[in-house]
Amino acid sequence: MAERPSYLSDYGFNWETFDVVCSGKSSLDATNYLTELHDKNQVANFLYGYGFDISDPVESAELFGIFQEAVQFIKRYFLKEGNPDGLDLKIPSYLFTITNISELFLAATGHSTVKLKTDEQLWAGVVLKVMHTLLHTDKDLRYRYYSTIQQQIFDRFYKFIHRDEANKLFFKNETGTLIPLVDFQTKAKKTRDSIVIKLLHKQENVAEELFDRIGVRIITENKLDALRVIKFLHRNHVIMINNIKPSRSQNTLVDLGILRKKIYTLYKTAIRSQMDEPKFYSELNKLIGDCVPHKVGHDNKHTLEEYRAIHFTGRQLIKYRNPFMASFNEVRKLALREKQNPISQALLNLDTSAISRDVRFFYPFEVQITDNDSHMKNSQGEASHAEYKKSQLKSAMKRIFRPIIELNNIKID
Repeated sequence: MAERPSYLSDYGFNWETFDVVCSGKSSLDATNYLTELHDKNQVANFLYGYGFDISDPVESAELFGIFQEAVQFIKRYFLKEGNPDGLDLKIPSYLFTITNISELFLAATGHSTVKLKTDEQLWAGVVLKVMHTLLHTDKDLRYRYYSTIQQQIFDRFYKFIHRDEANKLFFKNETGTLIPLVDFQTKAKKTRDSIVIKLLHKQENVAEELFDRIGVRIITENKLDALRVIKFLHRNHVIMINNIKPSRSQNTLVDLGILRKKIYTLYKTAIRSQMDEPKFYSELNKLIGDCVPHKVGHDNKHTLEEYRAIHFTGRQLIKYRNPFMASFNEVRKLALREKQNPISQALLNLDTSAISRDVRFFYPFEVQITDNDSHMKNSQGEASHAEYKKSQLKSAMKRIFRPIIELNNIKID
């Protein structure tokens, strides 16, 4: 047999690495993209590139803490001991013996100093993927500004929301345009766990790509008012068309193509017959009610066919003023009065150029608009939020555990 040329090792390719880099595959769906880590030194170099210096005791301890949290997260959501719909599996005891994070990486890549079974190796990979997701959730810098972001986005809507004597809601602007509302809801802050679960089933497994941390739901009396709300929000600069994220827009409420073709006939009829506004409103509302999308395709595979709404994601420029600088400047004023004091001198000599006074960044927010009949149907049966979350969790579980599920030939409904 001919001897294998030594140079061939330089031309061997990890095809999963190419799939992730070149073909849009998520690293969460890869199984062997870490196989080039053969020893602790290579693990340290990998983690340094990731952003962690494990020679630093603090950073090493942080990673080990994330490892322990990932194990608990898996038990809580993906296994029967924490979730009745979870997998009937037990975490291998080997994972509880790990004291150095490098061992986890070597176990996942098949280069552990301890002889492991195939499923133990796969379990290490599962834990690493959950760790990766936890880290991305925690390292989203903008999250610290959440209360400021929430206030500035919601205030744009609240500015135009009013109640009458009967406590009924409506949008109203300075020119008197009025649109009655059944309800206006703001999305509660997502829990950290729900963010992690969402990231685990998303193709884009980074926290910056979550667009629904802040959102509003607007429920109107009918579909015509749903469309009028969009016009109202645009005209009053609550939403900026330039800042809409196109790939996030979805409409399963009204077939705008059909409406566009038919509405001009109604315009002509209104002109010829001198139709009054209440009559025109009634006829247009009836026309829109007939423009039902027949084939509904949801970008989100966890949104079921029955769901009817208009969704879009806007982005708003958030302006954050650092409260520290205001307080610090007041202290500086006091120090200027006592310049001879050593503490005052040290304070006045402090370089604060690296401390940002103002921070500005765009932040996404989700808007959902639907009519009351559709909202009632959305909230019932299979299209309920509980079913949505359950489907999302199962999808994340099947994705992360796919190699173990296939190895053990586990059947999942």
